[in-house]
Amino acid sequence: MKTYDQISIGDKAEVEKTVTETDVYLFAGITGDLNPAHINERASKDTMFGGRIAHGMLSAGFISAVLGMQLPGPGTIYLSQSLKFKAPVKIGDTVRAEATVVEKLEKGRVRLETKCYNQNGDIVVDGEALVLAPKG
Repeated sequence: MKTYDQISIGDKAEVEKTVTETDVYLFAGITGDLNPAHINERASKDTMFGGRIAHGMLSAGFISAVLGMQLPGPGTIYLSQSLKFKAPVKIGDTVRAEATVVEKLEKGRVRLETKCYNQNGDIVVDGEALVLAPKG
C-alpha cells in the first residue's frame, strides 16, 4: 500500500490472471449477464469471435484488483474509470492488468492510466482511473 504522500508520478503496479471457464460462469451468475457470447459455445460459434469470450467487465475487474490491493492499495476509494475494450479475452487467456500514476491532484486524488494485456502483449482494455488514495 502507498499513501497519497508516498505516491509518485510513474509508479506502476500489475496483477496477472488466467481466465478460466469457472471465472466466466461465476461472473455471469454474480452479475446476471448471461449473454450467450459468454456462456453458450454453440450460439457463440458463429459470432465474429468464433466462440465464447469473457465479459469485458471481468477483465476490467482486474484493474480494480491492482488499485485496491497494490497501487495505491487497501483503503483506496474508486472514484471513476473510463474503459475502451480493444480485443476479446477468451477462456484460457492470461490477462495482465496494469495501473500507472500519471497525475496527483488535490484532496488526495490520483489519476492513473489503466491497461489490460493478453498473453501476446495485445491491449484488451485501455482506460483511465481516478481514485482517492489512503491518507498517511
